[in-house]
Amino acid sequence: MSILSCKNIGKSYQVGKDQIQVLKDISLFIEKGEYIGIVGPSGSGKTTLLYVLSGLETPSSGQVLYNNQNFSSWKETQRIDLRKEDFGFIFQFYNLIQNITVYENIELARVISQNKKAYDTSHVLKWVGLEAISHYYPHQLSGGMQQRVAIARALVNKPKVLFADEPTGNLDSVNGKEIMQLLKRFNEEEQVSIILVTHNADNLSDCHRLIHLRDGQVIPHE
Repeated sequence: MSILSCKNIGKSYQVGKDQIQVLKDISLFIEKGEYIGIVGPSGSGKTTLLYVLSGLETPSSGQVLYNNQNFSSWKETQRIDLRKEDFGFIFQFYNLIQNITVYENIELARVISQNKKAYDTSHVLKWVGLEAISHYYPHQLSGGMQQRVAIARALVNKPKVLFADEPTGNLDSVNGKEIMQLLKRFNEEEQVSIILVTHNADNLSDCHRLIHLRDGQVIPHE
């Protein structure tokens, strides 16, 4: 049984007097432990699809199901709880709090979630190789290190599904490769499902399957 799926998803935005349709009748599934890449040209709807699948956006039509429950129809407070407990997020921009330490950035995410199954913060820091600089502040770190902190923050609550939107977009090739190795490791060791949006073809080598978008629709791989 799929851990996450959507049925006949559509997503539109009102822009002035116009209704712009970004996603059109998309149906797909993700299995537990799958590593999925969402690819397509700019403007094809990749990030919008990621946001709809994760509950950050609600679809205009259709259903999004997690463990066979249509959470797209839930109240926002319920979706927030789901995101805190079972979903993790990594974005292109690290979104770290600058006036607290590396350790405190991760610990804060763990405390806010009140998730009893969460990892210990020190364990996650060691896992991403940052235990020696846990007392540093984000502005003292390189971009690659800041993204490692962001990954640790995403992982501390032991998510079942990890959503990654251009996680190497602000990094050079060396740091980008290291970040992708961390994601691969977590997928293999913890069996977390990963949904990756990227323009970088080098980031797709570890994906089990690719979903190709064009003009808001899933298309067969050419």
